[in-house]
Amino acid sequence: MDFIFQIAVLIMSVVIHEVSHGYAASYLGDQTARYEGRLTLNPLKHLDPVGSVLVPAFSYALGGFIIGWAKPVPYNPHNLRPSRWSEAFVAAAGPASNIAIALVFGLVVRTGEILGSQAFLEIASLIVLINLILAIFNLVPIPPLDGSKIIFALFPERIMKIRALYENFGLVLLIFFIFFFWQFVSPIAFYLFKAITGTGI
Repeated sequence: MDFIFQIAVLIMSVVIHEVSHGYAASYLGDQTARYEGRLTLNPLKHLDPVGSVLVPAFSYALGGFIIGWAKPVPYNPHNLRPSRWSEAFVAAAGPASNIAIALVFGLVVRTGEILGSQAFLEIASLIVLINLILAIFNLVPIPPLDGSKIIFALFPERIMKIRALYENFGLVLLIFFIFFFWQFVSPIAFYLFKAITGTGI
């Protein structure tokens, strides 16, 4: 039952994450996501067999908690408003949406002793933690995660060839990171959880 709740929260959180990318791109002039029907909260439009099913199942089996992702919302960077920060803005919209969700439900947890039942508080706490994990995970600067697009906006265009090479090996690096380094990064989520909700896990 715990796994089912975690999967349900994860799916809705990654859907909001991806839709936020689409709306950010739309705001900056690219309507690709809209034309492909991806500006919707319907989970079926966004589920990825690996990121939404296999990776969450493996991570839960290995550590009792889940990480994962949805199909990336498509956008054409050439259609974005000309700026070196446009692609970074689109990339940052996803983690920003997860942080916003965590802050809202963190406030619910803080006031929960007065306003909510224990069962509701547990669900709200789960929403906070999963969204913090999603935000932190996606800010890691490894392609295809959002952090890689944000950090490349800080560098001059002459290193774009290095970026292309880096992105070619992105999936291998990401799998390596998940298995060997995520355990050192994930405690940040638990620290932020305590700071936001005022409670520990």
